Amino acid sequence: MTIRRNIAVLILSNLLIAAPVAAKPATAPGKLVNVNGITMHYQERGSGEPLLLLHGFGMCGFNDWAHVVDALARNHRVIMPDLRGHGWSTNPSNRFSMRQSADDIRALLDQLGLRRVKAMGISAGGMTLLHLSIKHPERLESMVLIGATNAFPQQARNRVRTMSFDTESTEMRGYLSACTSRGDDQARGLMKQMRGFANSYDDMNLTSADLAKVRARTLILHGDRDEFFPIDIPVTLYKAIPSAQLWVVPNGDHVPIHGHGPRNSFASPRTSSTVRRSNPR
Repeated sequence: MTIRRNIAVLILSNLLIAAPVAAKPATAPGKLVNVNGITMHYQERGSGEPLLLLHGFGMCGFNDWAHVVDALARNHRVIMPDLRGHGWSTNPSNRFSMRQSADDIRALLDQLGLRRVKAMGISAGGMTLLHLSIKHPERLESMVLIGATNAFPQQARNRVRTMSFDTESTEMRGYLSACTSRGDDQARGLMKQMRGFANSYDDMNLTSADLAKVRARTLILHGDRDEFFPIDIPVTLYKAIPSAQLWVVPNGDHVPIHGHGPRNSFASPRTSSTVRRSNPR
């Protein structure tokens, strides 16, 4: 059992490439559709088999994948939505859950007439894919989960409880601001929603029995120094998901695929150099 090799190799070959910050356009650069009471923005590149790319919390579709999208688009129809309340997508409720995000993505796939796709998700995007793959297993052929979890451990709750847009570094605020079409107030609202994860117990609480329902071939990519989700979490995912492989990034922090710089919404990753694969089943 293997994940599509071209997807996995592409991720691994970009571990040391720092993703640039894409300039924020004056108007929505992609398409807008109405799903589940929100307006969802998405961009597309390329043609061929559909490949869904989901960004991390606080980021946006194209920006989180800008450094690999051209290569992926050579063989795929790459679809990059902004999750609820992120980028150019709206969120009138000002609430966010991974479960709701999965329902939004399913509705987007319905709008696009896509019955079954391959997908990759960073952090919250990966957690969205977990919910989607459990509730609608027929929609995902294969998926890559990058810095994802099935449940929030106490160390993650402690970390997000203290996070605020105004106390982040200037560099990190720049990344967040580049992904907010409605200004810094939008970024502050997203950080407030993130702090709410500290007291959320009914969203990311997926059991081994839940994970056993996943039918997608799954690659789990995780840093062994993830300050939010320790290494026992990807091991749990690997053991519970029937068709899974685990790749561990030595000295990799949360979402260790962008190299230098704070290119994720939860923490600034350490530089990663190599990847170790577990023995596949």
